[in-house]
Amino acid sequence: MSQELSFFEELKRRNVVRVGVVYLIAAWLLAQVADLMLESFHAPEWVIQAILVVLIVGFPLALIFAWAFELTPEGLKKEKDVDRSQSITHKTGHTLDRSIIAILIIALGYFVWESRFNTQEGPVGGRSAAELVDQLETQEPETAEIVTKEKSVAVLPFVNMSSDPEQEFFSDGISEEILNALAKVKELKVAGRTSSFAFKGKEQDLREIGGALGVEHILEGSVRKSGNKVRITAQLIQVDDGFHLWSETYDRELDDVFVIQDEIATAILEQLKTALIGEDAESVIVASARTDSDVYDQYLLARQRIYERKRFSIESAVELLDKAIAKDPDYAPAYAQRGIAALLLSEYNYGEMKQAEAETQAMLYLEKALELDPELAEGWAAMGLYHTNRPGESEEAIEALNKALAINPNLIDASNWLQIAYGNLGDNAKSLQIVEHMVERDPLYPPGFSNAIQLYNMFGEQEKSWALLDRIRPFLPGDPQIDLAEANTWMTLGQPSKAVPLLNAALASQPNDAVMRQFFGWGLLATGQFERAAVEGHPWHRAIALSQLGRDEEALMINQELAAEGNVGSLLGQMNRLGQYKELLAFVESRWPDLDAFQKDNPDSGDGYSNMLDIAHAYSKTGDAQSFDDAMARVRAAHDVSNEQGIRANYYLSQEARYYVLAGDQERAIDMLSQAVDEGWLISVRPDRVWPEFLALAGDPAYEAQLTRIFENVNTQRSEMGLEPLSA
Repeated sequence: MSQELSFFEELKRRNVVRVGVVYLIAAWLLAQVADLMLESFHAPEWVIQAILVVLIVGFPLALIFAWAFELTPEGLKKEKDVDRSQSITHKTGHTLDRSIIAILIIALGYFVWESRFNTQEGPVGGRSAAELVDQLETQEPETAEIVTKEKSVAVLPFVNMSSDPEQEFFSDGISEEILNALAKVKELKVAGRTSSFAFKGKEQDLREIGGALGVEHILEGSVRKSGNKVRITAQLIQVDDGFHLWSETYDRELDDVFVIQDEIATAILEQLKTALIGEDAESVIVASARTDSDVYDQYLLARQRIYERKRFSIESAVELLDKAIAKDPDYAPAYAQRGIAALLLSEYNYGEMKQAEAETQAMLYLEKALELDPELAEGWAAMGLYHTNRPGESEEAIEALNKALAINPNLIDASNWLQIAYGNLGDNAKSLQIVEHMVERDPLYPPGFSNAIQLYNMFGEQEKSWALLDRIRPFLPGDPQIDLAEANTWMTLGQPSKAVPLLNAALASQPNDAVMRQFFGWGLLATGQFERAAVEGHPWHRAIALSQLGRDEEALMINQELAAEGNVGSLLGQMNRLGQYKELLAFVESRWPDLDAFQKDNPDSGDGYSNMLDIAHAYSKTGDAQSFDDAMARVRAAHDVSNEQGIRANYYLSQEARYYVLAGDQERAIDMLSQAVDEGWLISVRPDRVWPEFLALAGDPAYEAQLTRIFENVNTQRSEMGLEPLSA
């Protein structure tokens, strides 16, 4: 016993115990700081592991060193060489005691900092803000529902710090679940997924990101997945000064990824509510649909590829979703995404599948998704997309999409499809309100800013289109959707010579994008390039071009296919153009019992009720005055709505001119035609070769003067494109 006490006393005398205590505290503190710093620099996982191994190995070495050596006034000596009477171990001990106290104070401070939310200023890069960001920060919300910026946050994609880069979609999935949970808090404005994820992998000033997204706070973090373990770190940063309002690290076993996901999303949600809103905010329960982890991985990766909106990405998503469904036939989200993929692969979107086939296939998956989970937001959103594409089903689309957004307000695709449904009903003012809200929340979401620009142009507000393009262009360099939006604006200004090259470039990267193909075909027709349009345009552009080239039978085949899919406008236009008035009316009356039924399936979309004008002209030519008056009244009512909303699109004004020709008001018709030309309307053939009702104006000097203006403008554009001039 005395020997044991003697050995212990010797350990104390030589300060071995004190050195051990100092080493343990200092090593723990060093490990915490290293973990924090290395995550900030996105260091590989093995670096922190190597540091921990060195610290563990160093502990016994430090004890051995303290036993064998002693610090003296002359320097470090072996303990056996020091005269006990001259030993200063007691003074060294006091120094070590003070060191222990100092390190404990530092460690306690770190503990308080970590547990009570870090409020120290963190590194957020430079402090300068670009002019573009200033413009976005000063943009006023358009609707009362938009939350003020003080209670706003963007969830940046969590950094994948796993050794396997293929696990990136897992960290993205965690980020998206957190984002979706936050979006359900009514008091909180949450930047949309597309815009937040646009900054993925970019070392950009957080103030610039906050300005671009219109938020005052950024939630960022990392996910480190190793074997059956996962570490998720999250921190909330105040944009204007870089303060860290809160941070936390979660270490979990991967036995049930959904339990982890829900737990962490709920914990972060509660912390953010406390930090940004207050304890009184309504609670949100986070719950993910359960499935096998492999199925969930396939679903996440498929959803990521669908977001890309490219044909081959969507086709890859289909393969993944088919595998997921085969492994778990009861996983509703996979069916919903599979239905969306089918619709997006139609020839009118990003693929080549016939519309009817795409719709039939999609409905099978969507019905199954909602059968498995009647409250599945993405299922209702997909059902809304299905109805949006079908004539006469806009009301059903609006009902489904509103239900989807009530369940998950952050479904930006659902908002986009909702505005399309309202546009199909001619309520473009409502569409504009929705897209402006979308741009406020998710400014870099391509369908959002692209449709906003299209609607601004429809209302004759091209200056707003340019302003929006200037804001977003620096964040999406080289993006074909920027080219599309700019081309749209040039086309509405009567400048296809500037639009067509942009669309050429955009189609080179996305050849199956139906919207780009539509604007490209429009540009070709407007400049009289019928041979190219007959090959490279969208189906209805090909039909128009073939008809102008005298190949009416080929055009008729295309138009009959379009009509079988519910798009009757091109067929009615061809019949009207060829003087087939009885055949036109027979076609309409064989499919719809009256004009009420026709109008329900084919409402005016706000850019001129051309279908009903074709029918009115046919009734006029066949002597049915009562039906003519009925059709004309419907056109007038629809156009009055557009006028009240402030529509100024040049094509709409040309349809107003058609109406007044049929109404017998030639002076008003020519005035409308003049306004259309003023607004940039281009047509590369005489209007009476497209709409024979204009023949009533032939020979009128005022009408002929407008034709001269039209062909001067067309030939100016053709000259800039290196084409020969056309004659009237």
